[in-house]
Amino acid sequence: MSHDPAPGALVPDSAVPSADRVLILDFGSQVTQLIARRVRESGVYCEIWPYNADPARIRNFAPRAIILSGGPASVPDGDSPRAAMEVFEAGVPVLGICYGQMTMCAQLGGEVTSSEHREFGRAFVDVVAPCALFRGVWAPGAREQVWMSHGDHVIRLPPGFRAVATSEGAPFAAFADDNRRFYGLMFHPEVVHTPHGAQLLRNFTHDVAGCTGNWSMGGFRDAQIARIREQVGSGRVICGLSGGVDSSVAAVLIHEAIGDQLACFFVVHGRPRAGEAE
Repeated sequence: MSHDPAPGALVPDSAVPSADRVLILDFGSQVTQLIARRVRESGVYCEIWPYNADPARIRNFAPRAIILSGGPASVPDGDSPRAAMEVFEAGVPVLGICYGQMTMCAQLGGEVTSSEHREFGRAFVDVVAPCALFRGVWAPGAREQVWMSHGDHVIRLPPGFRAVATSEGAPFAAFADDNRRFYGLMFHPEVVHTPHGAQLLRNFTHDVAGCTGNWSMGGFRDAQIARIREQVGSGRVICGLSGGVDSSVAAVLIHEAIGDQLACFFVVHGRPRAGEAE
């Protein structure tokens, strides 16, 4: 049985070495796509998969590092989503963001609780210790702006972790286990409201995980066009085109590869926006 790529995933590029692959496991955050954008902007290939992706599939993908996204659920709820324990046993760096931080904490032996004090919007963290994520960006003693969006709170760290940043509403705004290269951020580094967030993510992918950063979307585009030409040859392709981003990008790439060998058919899917068919 074949499996379609997860939402937000790029078609795997065989030319991308596993040393430069990062996997993002999505727990339902509205800004998970921004994590992928920041990682790709720094020259690292990444894909977004559902949080409950098959562990065997994760092993076969052989990511250099794994990022756990935020999400709307509450960790203390009994049926809230969890990452597969194989994620933490794979021997690769793991970065948990917001919900991802809290499920990492709970799954590795820490404690998370719900709170009536929900922290949302601009906040400031105090850097209390150095760590690899902060190197060259934040120094101990600094007070830095971030963007928070959470209701749960970490109240006890798992064994091996230490606090590296605190905030008024979160005593463990950032924590680190340097030996296992596990890091957790209560705030969202992927949004522009965390001014140095992209640099923190770059430290994770480049310095902690060792990615070379030599991937580019332009190179990916050229590689996909070449693969399409090889696969299609002298044949013809039919594309069902809804007008959305996914089908439109697919149609443009295929057309650039094979030109008039492509026939696109506009599919009225029942929920068009005003004027979309025209």
